Amino acid sequence: MAANPSHSESPDGDLWVFGYGSLMWKPGFEYLEQVPARLIGEHRALCVYSFDHRGTPEKPGLVLGLDRGGACRGIAFRVAARLRHDTIAYLRAREQTTNVYREVMRSVWLENAARDRVSALAYVVDRGHVQYAGRLSLAEQQRLVLQGHGRSGNNRDYVLSTVTSIEKQGFRDAQLHQLAAMLHDSGTLHRDARAADGPDPG
Repeated sequence: MAANPSHSESPDGDLWVFGYGSLMWKPGFEYLEQVPARLIGEHRALCVYSFDHRGTPEKPGLVLGLDRGGACRGIAFRVAARLRHDTIAYLRAREQTTNVYREVMRSVWLENAARDRVSALAYVVDRGHVQYAGRLSLAEQQRLVLQGHGRSGNNRDYVLSTVTSIEKQGFRDAQLHQLAAMLHDSGTLHRDARAADGPDPG
């Protein structure tokens, strides 16, 4: 079935933003709607050393990036055209404090009745950046996450809040769920996720 035209290419000029980590549970910008979505060609990975939001250069944490290969389920946010420039400025100030990401437009498929394809703003890890961690063992991920604390809070909360958001959307991320079970008692993880009104901020 042919994909419908992208909303971002329509005359209204609305902006779509693809969230796959903290943007899913704490977008921080005004939006008109949010739709579960899938991006093909890159996958969610804890592959970025955090020197700012969830760690320091001396004690880095570990945050998510879109890395090449595979696919990623997340949330697409539609932002009104009048807020396009302000939203991009906000995202750059939030995501690009150390320029570890490349700001790109990617096709994402909305998981709505029409299965629309839209062009969405996304932040993909720069593999040539000093903060690119690559593929780490679960034990090394756990070590970095447990030590990480930055201006946006501790790294453990970041991972667990992301897992909670993923579960609320009705799917699982095998790698993140394995790590979450190591960070937080696996017997209470799902109960906490169901009982919580929402993820802890920051």
